[in-house]
Amino acid sequence: MDFSWTEEQEMIRKMARQFAGEIREEAAAAEEKGEFSRTITRKMGENGFLGMCVPEEYGGQALDFLSYLIATEEISRASAGQGMTVGLHNSLVNYPLLHFGTEEQKRKYLKGAATGELLGCYALSEPDAGSDASHIKTTAVKKGDRYVINGTKIFITNGSVADFVIVFTRLDRGGAGTRGMSAFLVDKATPGFSIGTIE
Repeated sequence: MDFSWTEEQEMIRKMARQFAGEIREEAAAAEEKGEFSRTITRKMGENGFLGMCVPEEYGGQALDFLSYLIATEEISRASAGQGMTVGLHNSLVNYPLLHFGTEEQKRKYLKGAATGELLGCYALSEPDAGSDASHIKTTAVKKGDRYVINGTKIFITNGSVADFVIVFTRLDRGGAGTRGMSAFLVDKATPGFSIGTIE
């Protein structure tokens, strides 16, 4: 079995390493101040690092999973926080949108996430359940043609700066474990959506 990288993967590694060198100082300055740099996020999107596994029709690069991991590793050498954003977008944000989102959601949110115009995040962990999905208490109740979501999430990477959130909920309160669970895309501008104190 050959574990060598392809020429394309090696090229991606070099590009990501060069990009990491370009953002190193800016990322360090932002992290020192406790700030999140949307400027760097946009640059990552412009360079194709936020939609690596997303089809071209949605603004992505249509690359393989290993290529995304290589880029994440290289960018993390300069900034663990920015590397986390690359990892988060390519896996926990883009993947569920690509495979389970509606066409409208893909056009509006996936395309923006892949290009860096929008920033997404993933909300699973809760105060009483941690990241144990089988014990989450956040509920989604259908009212007319909408769902009303009630609950609290914690430890949401990029949660305070994201434009939209993929929120995991329980549809069926009687369901045990992972039964009755679903994920919703919630735009930050949705009435009633709020962000608490960052800890």
